[in-house]
Amino acid sequence: MTTALPLPSPLSIRELPQSERPRERLVALGAAALSTAELLAVLLGSGTAAGSALLVGQSVLAGANGSLRRMAMQPVASLTVTNGVGMARAVSIHAALELGRRLAAESREDGLPIRSPKEVASMFAARLEDLPAEEFHVAILDAQHRLERDVMITRGILTSSLVHPREVFREAIAERAAAVILVHNHPSGDPTPSADDHLVTKQLVAAGRLLDIPVHDHIIIGRGRYISFAEEGML
Repeated sequence: MTTALPLPSPLSIRELPQSERPRERLVALGAAALSTAELLAVLLGSGTAAGSALLVGQSVLAGANGSLRRMAMQPVASLTVTNGVGMARAVSIHAALELGRRLAAESREDGLPIRSPKEVASMFAARLEDLPAEEFHVAILDAQHRLERDVMITRGILTSSLVHPREVFREAIAERAAAVILVHNHPSGDPTPSADDHLVTKQLVAAGRLLDIPVHDHIIIGRGRYISFAEEGML
């Protein structure tokens, strides 16, 4: 009877050929050439006694079923269940995911006027569509309909008691806004307006008329889709 040979222990990054090491591959070929697991390995920096940074990166990715979006939606502490990932590494991964969101949000060229609800939705979707809680933002516009500032008003359940006209228009008045656009997300992924969404919108549109700062739209971000109050004739 033949005895099976034991499997070799996993190679460390240092034992890999130069051409197969994630850091060296990134420098030589660019970040786009690396797999997601390799990019995670670069973030992690080093492995554990049980395996290389690449193996740990593969484990982190497997824990999110191969989805960066799912990983970003999970609490930071959930990553620490992977062997070799402590809180510091989990924080680094989440920070990198947030940088990716912000990069996507900056894809539109600064200084261009906003021409449609679809443009607004694309500007905010990268940051808002996968958040586990609702965030209410005010996009402050100048006279040429360009985005001056994005102000987060509240985070949590959206109600008329939390989203008060005073908080919404304080920054708009300070910036001498010509108009504002309201934006918030639905963590469920369904952007259909709730009764509170309608009530908040009605109150803020009325306050904007009194202050001569019109509310041009209220856009609700869902997962991969949005609802515009202006497009739907609900303002």
